[in-house]
Amino acid sequence: MQTSLFIGFLCIAAAIASDPVPVVIWHGMGDSCCNPESMGYIKKLIEDNVPGVYVLSLMIGDSTSADVEHGFFMNVNTQVEEVCETLRKDARLASGYNAVGFSQGGQFLRAVAQRCPDPPMRNLISVGGQHQGIFGFPRCPAADWICEAVRRMLDWGAYVSFVQSSIVQAEYWHDPLNEKEYREKSVFLADINNELVYKDAYKQNLLKLNNFLLVMFTQDGMVVPRESEWFGFYQENNDKVLVAMENTTLYTEDRIGLRTLNQSGRLHFLSVDGDHLQISEATFISEIINKFLK
Repeated sequence: MQTSLFIGFLCIAAAIASDPVPVVIWHGMGDSCCNPESMGYIKKLIEDNVPGVYVLSLMIGDSTSADVEHGFFMNVNTQVEEVCETLRKDARLASGYNAVGFSQGGQFLRAVAQRCPDPPMRNLISVGGQHQGIFGFPRCPAADWICEAVRRMLDWGAYVSFVQSSIVQAEYWHDPLNEKEYREKSVFLADINNELVYKDAYKQNLLKLNNFLLVMFTQDGMVVPRESEWFGFYQENNDKVLVAMENTTLYTEDRIGLRTLNQSGRLHFLSVDGDHLQISEATFISEIINKFLK
């Protein structure tokens, strides 16, 4: 009898151990958690290729319409806090999870990794995330009134306190012609990039990742500059000359652990020949699901 119980216990333990690592996904600007043509499609694609996997598509708010609006008009720090609490309460994520962020969801999930190490994030995939911020707002995939309101606020003053606390895109607006004001007044991006008050926990927590994949779209017409997707950005006091990640102070000073991740073979780069988030199903399966989610 005891032998049978022991064998049964081993079988259960083996089954638990073989369960695929759960996946958390966070959508981009103008999208929602459950759009069947975007995040709903991605969720099903992962589930079809990783049998038995639990996929959580994050929704900010209590409806898909609220989720879309919060992608424009809700303080990012508050959103990250809410997501951290959601992840902590989800028992299915207790042993760890992989994360895939799309567009601004990429840097938001990076903030989760840096600020909330419990439960542990194992692999982080940023698909078109703006990790050094943006200095332009050329296209906006949402209702005209939303895009117009955001543009007006950015034009009025991206670093005005009210705008910083309420307009999502202002919180990762990075003006290379006024780096001092950016570092002092950016309530989100300058913080997670350790550009004002250094927080060693941000670096140490990011270094807990097994892998960090950065996906850049070579024809991206939405992210300005597109090199931000690989942690590149404009030279200080210049909005024309671009500096690759390896030559930025963020990297050379190893402020958040990028250099350490890269030197240890855990920082990966994928270049996709297409416009913003235009990645084929075949590429998503072969380069993201098969390499980092299985």
